[in-house]
Amino acid sequence: MLNPRCTHGSSVTQTVDGWRLDIPAGMHGTYRLAQLDDYVILSRRLFQHIPPWTLSLEAKVSARDLPGTWGFGLWNDPFGFSLGFGRTEGRLPVLPNATWFFYASPPNWLSFREGIPAHGFFAGTINSPRVPSVILSPALLAIPFLTVRPISRLFRRLAGKTILQDATEVSVDVTKYHNYSIAWLRESVLFKIDGESILKTSVSPHHPLGMVFWIDNQFAAWNPEGRLGYGTLDNPAASLEINSIEMNL
Repeated sequence: MLNPRCTHGSSVTQTVDGWRLDIPAGMHGTYRLAQLDDYVILSRRLFQHIPPWTLSLEAKVSARDLPGTWGFGLWNDPFGFSLGFGRTEGRLPVLPNATWFFYASPPNWLSFREGIPAHGFFAGTINSPRVPSVILSPALLAIPFLTVRPISRLFRRLAGKTILQDATEVSVDVTKYHNYSIAWLRESVLFKIDGESILKTSVSPHHPLGMVFWIDNQFAAWNPEGRLGYGTLDNPAASLEINSIEMNL
């Protein structure tokens, strides 16, 4: 069951064939999100999706190059917090696992490896080892040291060796409907757009995962120079429309 989550002024509306997610225009400094997910009140061990799993849907957004991020697919909600709204099960941070179509505007920088898209629209996967939260959480104490560039670059290189990623750029007109599909197996993931394969990768995430559809105005960046950044962006009113959602479990 999909549950909507919205910040003030945002909306999630059910349509005849699917859903429409809207965020209002606004200045940076305020987080704006419209989201559908099936995991918010669950602990991670109760997330519903394991391979083999397929998703097919039609989607479009209101404009190209929207500030912030949007997308759809699966992840493990690794950060474990609710950004100040909605209900969420208390979860400690873990390393990320995901398979999704993802759009991120600059200054987002979301890759740790050369040759992997850091922003723009891409299809991608993330596979991280299952490090227990009780071991990972103390590492958060090192975050203040990431303001020191040599230390930050060292940690980023370690992250690149620990967290496996694969992705390919997507160049379709996102303001028009296209059919997007993800076929997730234990040893591989296949992405298609309008029936044509765009990426087949052996970087398959660990399960279980939760399903998410969202649009927001945030950015997160950890670039090769070690500069770390996170925040929100000025944005126009923006929407993500998704239709004809089909899943096979």
